[in-house]
Amino acid sequence: MNMPGLAPSRLPDPSIGSLPGLWRRSLIAWPDGREDRTTFVNWLQGPGLYLDLRQPDGAPAFSGVTCMSDLKPVHMEWLSRQEGFAGELVHEDGWFEWRRDIDFQPQAVYSDMGRLWVEDDVMIEEGKDIPYIEHWHREPLAGGMVWGARLEDRETGAKGAILRYGHLFMFARERLAATPAHHSLSECVAGARDLAQAREFLDCEIAQGAVTSAGWIIQRSTLPFREGKTLSPALTGDLLETDDLDTKGKPLTRHWEITDIRGEPFLDAAHGAI
Repeated sequence: MNMPGLAPSRLPDPSIGSLPGLWRRSLIAWPDGREDRTTFVNWLQGPGLYLDLRQPDGAPAFSGVTCMSDLKPVHMEWLSRQEGFAGELVHEDGWFEWRRDIDFQPQAVYSDMGRLWVEDDVMIEEGKDIPYIEHWHREPLAGGMVWGARLEDRETGAKGAILRYGHLFMFARERLAATPAHHSLSECVAGARDLAQAREFLDCEIAQGAVTSAGWIIQRSTLPFREGKTLSPALTGDLLETDDLDTKGKPLTRHWEITDIRGEPFLDAAHGAI
């Protein structure tokens, strides 16, 4: 990142207060020489709470897939290699830890902890338990109100999360099916007793989208058939409601208890959504 003979440019180390915004990863490298520059990785940081979505290159065509029941093995193999999480970022003793309330993959053995520093406008992350290096770039976003919340589905008890930064949002909903311990999601899906169970293992959504004049439009999702759909969050009494689809593609409304909120939820003047 620096020309030979020039001292590296070093900016003040990041803090929880300086990190809110959207970060894009351009590189992850491991000590054995492996690296990845092609996976789509976006991390949206809010006031303490964060969401993260990671999708590998080479997605199959999802034309004709409108719901969970339409997923075929070719789709499920790629879907199972996605990653994503939601929770709270904390900073203790020089280490940042991305604590995970929701994880698209089965729970990891190691904590997600690392050191952060900035060189030449690139934020570098070095892992603690696994010695990886990641390069992060802050995406330019228009200013605006920032808020986030932890959620709990009133009907199922599933955890959820939502975060808005200006006109960008991310949303997460955990799966209900318990995954076998000590296996990757790919292994869980491959070892499922049937297609129905494999689909249950994949029924976890982490999505990113934009608040537009047409509504809260999902642009990327771990469930690609949700892309282009509206999330339509709205406050009804003490509940946050969001639009979704059941496994057969029938519209449904999810009712979320707000268990933790950071910042002040606000209504979009154009069409009454938060």
